[in-house]
Amino acid sequence: MQKTEAINEKGCRCEDRVEPDGRTGVQSATVAEVKVGDSVNANLMDKLLSKENLNKAYRQVKRNGGAPGIDKMTVEEALPYLREHGEEIKEKIRKGLYHPQAVRRVEIDKPDGGVRLLGVPTVVDRVFQQALAQVLTPIFEPTFSDSSYGFRPGRDAHQAIEKAKGFYEHGYTYVVDLDLAKYFDTVNHEILMDMVMTYIKERPIIRLIRAFLKSGVMIGGLISPTEQGTPQGGPISPLLSNVYLTRFDKWLEERGHKFVRYADDCNIYLKSQRAAERVMEHCVEFLEGNKMRLTVNRNKSEVGSPLKLKFLGFSLYKVKGKVGIRPHGKSKERFKKKVRQITKRNRGFAFDAIVLELKRYTDGWINYYGIADMKAFMENANQWIRRRLRMYIWKQWKKVSARFRNLQKLGVPKEQAWQWANTRKGYWHIADCWILSTTITNKRLVKRGYADIAKRYEVVHIHVNC
Repeated sequence: MQKTEAINEKGCRCEDRVEPDGRTGVQSATVAEVKVGDSVNANLMDKLLSKENLNKAYRQVKRNGGAPGIDKMTVEEALPYLREHGEEIKEKIRKGLYHPQAVRRVEIDKPDGGVRLLGVPTVVDRVFQQALAQVLTPIFEPTFSDSSYGFRPGRDAHQAIEKAKGFYEHGYTYVVDLDLAKYFDTVNHEILMDMVMTYIKERPIIRLIRAFLKSGVMIGGLISPTEQGTPQGGPISPLLSNVYLTRFDKWLEERGHKFVRYADDCNIYLKSQRAAERVMEHCVEFLEGNKMRLTVNRNKSEVGSPLKLKFLGFSLYKVKGKVGIRPHGKSKERFKKKVRQITKRNRGFAFDAIVLELKRYTDGWINYYGIADMKAFMENANQWIRRRLRMYIWKQWKKVSARFRNLQKLGVPKEQAWQWANTRKGYWHIADCWILSTTITNKRLVKRGYADIAKRYEVVHIHVNC
């Protein structure tokens, strides 16, 4: 997700500026303030190409990181290039002659099967896309629905699931779960540009947006034109995707529906099964009609209960009249699958590297799912991970001599150490035996770098629910 960040950073030097002006500090570069329908629209190009806006855009691209595009230029290599050719690029943009390079196609496996197609623009194109997004966001933000939460400043998935919970608490116990098939790759360019031109009147800006949309994609060394879609991977894509779906949001609002949308993931809440089924039919008809020209994935779209269906990785639960948030069962399964991959006993990495990789993954998972009630799950997962780590260590002590020597170092008497060193019990079984739990203790695992996930969850859960 994109985040709006304060750029008034102390100590930042001009090395990170696309256009340094000889000062040691960095000027404040807030998002350009442009009101909908304001005559300031006429100055949009100046705001886009201002030093403050471009410097802020480069810093954001640098923070985001990411792989090079088809030109193989890295973020670090882009800075001197932009300093040398920046004025030339800016002049082309002003005249409407700038031609972005094709994006590099990348396929990412989806958790539920299939692949997600990403388009990786070159770093230079990412900088100017980011600069464009920074000046367009204040224009379109006031037009977006209050029920839209994806890729918007100050909004996140936690707020979206909290709103869904509120609907359920007020009796909206049925949900229409809509899934759009390859949404980002099927956005109609002409419909999108009509929506954009409702608020943006400056022709060079329109030409630049259209150029990014039609930059093409490289697949297998060949460049193909892009006649539709806003490829995921570019900084401008999330904003344009929200612009496109705002028409659907307004259509839902006009009919008084309660809904929550996060990017292309939309849930509509109703009070009866029959009403939900009727709304599903109407939504499919609208989304696939001439006003939107999208495709609803009928295999994944369904009507059901928020207590069972997955939304943003979460589901709701109800106990003694209380409604709460929990990770969906599939989210828990993916968590355990990833931990198994990290702690697979034959990976051959040093134990310190394993626990570091494990911490990075679990930190991200807990930060996202920390809003949910899952104390028992985290405690059980904690014990299970410790067992897997003990198994990993036992595997590293491959030979009888190494096991014998290490057990003695951990305080096991010589006779018992020799007996356990020669055991024929399997790795998973031995990891649960007293011999390892009393030698490779929880405290010892912590000293070796393992971060207790149950304790971290408690801290995050209290913080996000305050």
